[in-house]
Amino acid sequence: MKKRLLPFLLALSFLSRIPVADLGKLEASDFARAALFYPLVGLLIGALLCIPLLLLPHSPAILLAAILTVLWAAITGGLHLDGLADSADAWLGGFGDVEKTHSILKDPLVGAAGVIALVGLLLLKFAALVVLLERGAWLAVLFAPALGRALVLLLFLTTPYVRAGGLASAVTEHLPRETAWWVTLATLVVAMLVSMQGLFAALIGFWLLRRMMLQRLQGCTGDTAGAAVESGEMLWLLGFALAV
Repeated sequence: MKKRLLPFLLALSFLSRIPVADLGKLEASDFARAALFYPLVGLLIGALLCIPLLLLPHSPAILLAAILTVLWAAITGGLHLDGLADSADAWLGGFGDVEKTHSILKDPLVGAAGVIALVGLLLLKFAALVVLLERGAWLAVLFAPALGRALVLLLFLTTPYVRAGGLASAVTEHLPRETAWWVTLATLVVAMLVSMQGLFAALIGFWLLRRMMLQRLQGCTGDTAGAAVESGEMLWLLGFALAV
């Protein structure tokens, strides 16, 4: 049973701070198979985010939105927010130089551009959540993490990975591409049924971000994949909120 659940548990341990039992020795192919479960892990994260909505149904929307914004970052351990901050610093400080941009991406320190990107994204996510919760659009919250992680699969399927070594390198090298395409497309179809405007906003943002990756890095990295998750979630919520 544990062997069957290994890809899901590995994805869960990688994308969240939810405790997972020791998975033993892992191969590169295990990380690739785990990537197929990214949207499912996202759906689980979304379900956890909906718990405060069930427990505190009469709380003010602005308070619930603040709780969800903090809880969202806590569940993921800020993994993708860190990638967003690093990407923003690299884009500003790299000045179009590929080597300098990569060097900044590897720097653990956060600069002014990273702080501005984090504050801006969290502010927009919080504001969109206020609107959505006021109008009872809980499906937006439930599905946002799944869509964000499906965009990572879409990024790995369509964009070269440019950093040797690391977990993402193992994923892109061994990813079962046909299955990954089906998982990605199925998630996008469900997203379309939930909110066409939210999906449109997320895909436009993804296209622009991917275009910048190709221009500045000739591909993607783990940090820019994190940026894709965060921007995708935020734009999905924003597009949804503007349409309801």
